[in-house]
Amino acid sequence: MEVMARSEWEARASSHAAAVDALLAPHLERRRRGIKHPVEDFLFEYYSYRPGQLRRWFPGVGVDLEGMEPFDLDAFLERRGDTARWVRDLLAATATRPAQLGCFGLHEWAMVYRSPETRHDWPLRLGAAGTDAVVQERGVRCSHFDAFRFFTPSARPLNVLQPTRDTQVQNEQPGCLHATMDLYKWAYKLAPLTSADLILDCFRLARDVRVLDMRASPYDFAALGYEPVRIETPEGRAEYAATQRGFAERGGVLRARLLQALTTA
Repeated sequence: MEVMARSEWEARASSHAAAVDALLAPHLERRRRGIKHPVEDFLFEYYSYRPGQLRRWFPGVGVDLEGMEPFDLDAFLERRGDTARWVRDLLAATATRPAQLGCFGLHEWAMVYRSPETRHDWPLRLGAAGTDAVVQERGVRCSHFDAFRFFTPSARPLNVLQPTRDTQVQNEQPGCLHATMDLYKWAYKLAPLTSADLILDCFRLARDVRVLDMRASPYDFAALGYEPVRIETPEGRAEYAATQRGFAERGGVLRARLLQALTTA
């Protein structure tokens, strides 16, 4: 077991907190002023890790801190062992599969298909009829249960898969934007087995992925400075798939780091 000197870990904790503060300053200012943001608020509404938790630094399994109580791995596994094993199985299975890049973000379109309501209080770029027409023309190829469960009843039969929580380990694949964003969830749910550095890296990736997710959605977020990825066109689909591939590659590196932490445990 490595023991990190107090001077080193205090410096790293201070640097980590400063990086998080700079990253989250716009979000926290909007929250102070009561201003909602449909893109960035998701990371603190759907995911349960709070800004104060994100700024707290810890080294992860295998490193103790001079002057601090050591991490009790046995006690952690006693409490969280089932979760850790399930996440390990999910991540390991996902890592064995090729990235599927043909969904083009239509999960967000399926969430408003033939519905009088939308999930965000923003206009649809193509209107309701135009949005429905894209879903009907392109079909839906969503493998992620936590996206599929928000589909409208009319959209669910159009999906090539009918994912459930029980089949998540069998269906998850590394090209899925939501599977990539969820690396952040698995990282913080396994803390302090995982390190704060890894959690922050996963947060940064989830933030970038969320931007593509919303740029490719049926909503018009131009007023917020987000140029749409027009997945209803060949050019837009090519842009989406290329960006998606880059996220899958970044996610693969972080997934391997998560698996390493779980293997060490």
